[in-house]
Amino acid sequence: MKGLHYYFLPLIVAAGILFFIVITFMDTLYRAKDDAGMMMARDVVQLRDILHRIHKACTIIDFDNQKNPINFLNVAKFAGSEVGPMNLVHPEKWEGPYVNDNPTMYHIAYQVVSTKKGYFITPGDGVTLPNKKIIGRDIILDQKAKIDDMIADPQMLMYKNKPLAARLELGAPTNIQFFLNEDVDGV
Repeated sequence: MKGLHYYFLPLIVAAGILFFIVITFMDTLYRAKDDAGMMMARDVVQLRDILHRIHKACTIIDFDNQKNPINFLNVAKFAGSEVGPMNLVHPEKWEGPYVNDNPTMYHIAYQVVSTKKGYFITPGDGVTLPNKKIIGRDIILDQKAKIDDMIADPQMLMYKNKPLAARLELGAPTNIQFFLNEDVDGV
């Protein structure tokens, strides 16, 4: 019969290997969470900057729906005054494509959300945030949503002091009304 010392060394080695596997797994989970949160924050800033650039060149009138997927930035040319759900005053000034691939998180497009306080770029419905809340289920982004407040709350749309949503500064609605009236008078 073999002694306990015969099995002791293989058990120590197996326990050591298992320990390193668990540590590696936990590190991977933590980094994935961290990377996803930082990617969301970075993507939101990039999308805000692109949409501000489009507004400066083309003047964004509005968006079709209360929630609008951002899946049109890779468009080079289009007909009419609408690209995706976005309506433009000067579509002829479009400088697209602005990206090769529209950014997504977990294969879900980011979105422009319309609220009573303006337009915001947010992760799309169904995206799980680093705080484990899900957009559209735990965080409701309807017309009444106070996204400005959510951006400052780590339990909502903030991660490591970085906002996971951004306000779109499109100017006063009176400027848009001026353009719309100009088109009606010119017809």
